[in-house]
Amino acid sequence: MTLVGLVRPIVAVSTALLTMTAVTRAQDFNDYPTSTRVEYAFGCLKANGESRQSIEQCSCSIDVIASLVPYDRYVTAETVLSLSQVRGDMGGPFRTSEQAANALNELRRAQAEAEVRCF
Repeated sequence: MTLVGLVRPIVAVSTALLTMTAVTRAQDFNDYPTSTRVEYAFGCLKANGESRQSIEQCSCSIDVIASLVPYDRYVTAETVLSLSQVRGDMGGPFRTSEQAANALNELRRAQAEAEVRCF
Protein backbone atom coordinates (compact mmCIF):
# COMPACT_ATOMS: atom_id res chain seq x y z
CA MET A 1 0.00 0.00 0.00
CA THR A 2 1.30 3.46 -0.85
CA LEU A 3 1.65 6.40 1.51
CA VAL A 4 -1.37 8.10 -0.11
CA GLY A 5 -3.43 4.95 0.44
CA LEU A 6 -2.55 5.00 4.15
CA VAL A 7 -3.18 8.72 4.64
CA ARG A 8 -6.68 8.83 3.12
CA PRO A 9 -8.40 6.77 5.85
CA ILE A 10 -6.59 8.74 8.56
CA VAL A 11 -7.69 12.05 7.04
CA ALA A 12 -11.26 10.78 6.65
CA VAL A 13 -11.47 9.66 10.29
CA SER A 14 -9.89 12.90 11.51
CA THR A 15 -12.35 14.96 9.49
CA ALA A 16 -15.30 12.98 10.84
CA LEU A 17 -14.12 13.44 14.44
CA LEU A 18 -13.61 17.18 14.00
CA THR A 19 -17.05 17.54 12.43
CA MET A 20 -18.68 15.65 15.32
CA THR A 21 -16.87 17.85 17.84
CA ALA A 22 -17.98 21.04 16.07
CA VAL A 23 -21.60 19.86 15.92
CA THR A 24 -21.54 18.96 19.63
CA ARG A 25 -20.17 22.39 20.58
CA ALA A 26 -22.77 24.12 18.40
CA GLN A 27 -25.53 22.15 20.10
CA ASP A 28 -24.16 23.08 23.53
CA PHE A 29 -24.24 26.78 22.59
CA ASN A 30 -27.66 26.51 20.96
CA ASP A 31 -29.56 24.88 23.81
CA TYR A 32 -32.19 27.66 23.88
CA PRO A 33 -35.33 26.62 21.98
CA THR A 34 -36.24 28.78 19.01
CA SER A 35 -39.51 29.79 20.68
CA THR A 36 -37.59 31.20 23.67
CA ARG A 37 -35.25 33.15 21.41
CA VAL A 38 -38.19 34.54 19.43
CA GLU A 39 -40.12 35.47 22.57
CA TYR A 40 -37.09 37.36 23.87
CA ALA A 41 -36.58 39.09 20.52
CA PHE A 42 -40.25 40.17 20.34
CA GLY A 43 -40.07 41.70 23.82
CA CYS A 44 -36.79 43.38 22.99
CA LEU A 45 -38.24 44.80 19.76
CA LYS A 46 -41.22 46.24 21.63
CA ALA A 47 -38.86 47.94 24.07
CA ASN A 48 -36.37 49.22 21.46
CA GLY A 49 -38.48 50.09 18.42
CA GLU A 50 -39.38 47.80 15.60
CA SER A 51 -36.67 48.67 13.10
CA ARG A 52 -34.26 46.55 11.11
CA GLN A 53 -31.42 47.71 13.37
CA SER A 54 -33.39 46.63 16.44
CA ILE A 55 -33.90 43.17 14.95
CA GLU A 56 -30.13 42.80 14.59
CA GLN A 57 -29.48 44.13 18.09
CA CYS A 58 -32.16 42.03 19.76
CA SER A 59 -31.11 38.80 18.06
CA CYS A 60 -27.50 39.58 19.02
CA SER A 61 -28.64 40.19 22.58
CA ILE A 62 -30.29 36.78 23.05
CA ASP A 63 -27.27 35.11 21.45
CA VAL A 64 -24.99 36.77 24.01
CA ILE A 65 -27.29 35.80 26.87
CA ALA A 66 -27.42 32.21 25.58
CA SER A 67 -23.63 32.11 25.53
CA LEU A 68 -23.40 33.28 29.15
CA VAL A 69 -26.38 31.67 30.91
CA PRO A 70 -27.33 28.01 30.46
CA TYR A 71 -30.94 27.52 29.40
CA ASP A 72 -32.10 25.92 32.64
CA ARG A 73 -30.83 28.91 34.66
CA TYR A 74 -32.42 31.30 32.16
CA VAL A 75 -35.77 29.57 32.71
CA THR A 76 -35.28 29.81 36.47
CA ALA A 77 -34.54 33.53 36.28
CA GLU A 78 -37.48 34.21 33.97
CA THR A 79 -39.77 32.25 36.31
CA VAL A 80 -38.51 34.17 39.35
CA LEU A 81 -38.99 37.44 37.49
CA SER A 82 -42.54 36.55 36.53
CA LEU A 83 -43.57 35.18 39.92
CA SER A 84 -41.98 38.02 41.87
CA GLN A 85 -44.59 40.28 40.31
CA VAL A 86 -47.44 38.33 41.94
CA ARG A 87 -48.91 40.43 44.73
CA GLY A 88 -49.22 39.32 48.31
CA ASP A 89 -47.88 36.26 50.07
CA MET A 90 -47.70 34.14 46.93
CA GLY A 91 -45.00 36.29 45.32
CA GLY A 92 -43.10 37.00 48.54
CA PRO A 93 -40.60 34.12 48.38
CA PHE A 94 -39.66 35.13 44.85
CA ARG A 95 -38.97 38.70 45.94
CA THR A 96 -37.00 37.93 49.09
CA SER A 97 -35.07 34.66 48.77
CA GLU A 98 -31.33 34.65 48.17
CA GLN A 99 -31.65 31.94 45.52
CA ALA A 100 -34.16 34.04 43.58
CA ALA A 101 -31.90 37.10 43.86
CA ASN A 102 -28.91 35.10 42.57
CA ALA A 103 -30.89 33.85 39.57
CA LEU A 104 -32.03 37.36 38.71
CA ASN A 105 -28.56 38.82 39.17
CA GLU A 106 -27.04 36.28 36.79
CA LEU A 107 -29.62 37.13 34.13
CA ARG A 108 -29.18 40.87 34.67
CA ARG A 109 -25.40 40.58 34.32
CA ALA A 110 -25.86 38.68 31.05
CA GLN A 111 -28.34 41.29 29.83
CA ALA A 112 -25.89 44.08 30.70
CA GLU A 113 -23.14 42.32 28.76
CA ALA A 114 -25.53 41.89 25.82
CA GLU A 115 -26.36 45.60 26.00
CA VAL A 116 -22.67 46.49 25.78
CA ARG A 117 -21.95 44.10 22.92
CA CYS A 118 -25.06 44.60 20.83
CA PHE A 119 -26.44 48.10 21.36
